[in-house]
Amino acid sequence: MSNKGSAYGKAAGDTDFRKKYDLDEYAAKAKEREAAEKEERKARWEAKMAGKKYYKPMDGTETLTTARNATQDFSKMVGTTSLVPAGAGVGKRGRGAGFYCPDCDLTFKSNLEFISHTNSMQHQRAIGQTGQVRKATAEEVHARIEALWQRQEELKREQVISLKERLEVRKEEEEKEREEKRRKRKEAEEKKRLEKEAAIKVKTEYGDDVRIEGEHDEDDMMAAMGFTGFGTTAKK
Repeated sequence: MSNKGSAYGKAAGDTDFRKKYDLDEYAAKAKEREAAEKEERKARWEAKMAGKKYYKPMDGTETLTTARNATQDFSKMVGTTSLVPAGAGVGKRGRGAGFYCPDCDLTFKSNLEFISHTNSMQHQRAIGQTGQVRKATAEEVHARIEALWQRQEELKREQVISLKERLEVRKEEEEKEREEKRRKRKEAEEKKRLEKEAAIKVKTEYGDDVRIEGEHDEDDMMAAMGFTGFGTTAKK
């Protein structure tokens, strides 16, 4: 097999398709990373000695801080389960059981702590923002107020439409309920009419002495109690 050529014109060796790594390049990257970590540890220690909080230094690519345009819906997490790595319950660093911030690699045990963290300077620096808000102009303020006013008007119109639709749906449901009651009442009346016609037919064919079911129940009960009649005696 070694004498035959491969599909590429030459025999394939054992290491031809293996990825080759540049050890010098990876050594340089590791040295650079270690130097950066050492510098960060030094800056953290100096900030701690000065009684200040350490923040990631800016590199000039940060943008101004803007308001969040989405709300945090924590109700979706109720009743759910998530897998966490071993030892995740110790400390805040890394992914653990709770609310995880992937930008800062921190986990918080309550939603209030998580929201407070997203508003902190530490998180702002981690997502590439300066923590400073640009001052809006008068035209932008007027445009924002106008947009909010239009939104409120739309919500009012939607509410009116929704109320009208609910009233119409309720009206239809009430009409259906009345129709169902009329149908049941007509069925009951028709059943009584048929039973009455059947009783009259039986009496016509067999005479008045025939006993119809339920017709003489009251007389039979009075006879069983010893009452044969409530006749009166005329005085002489």
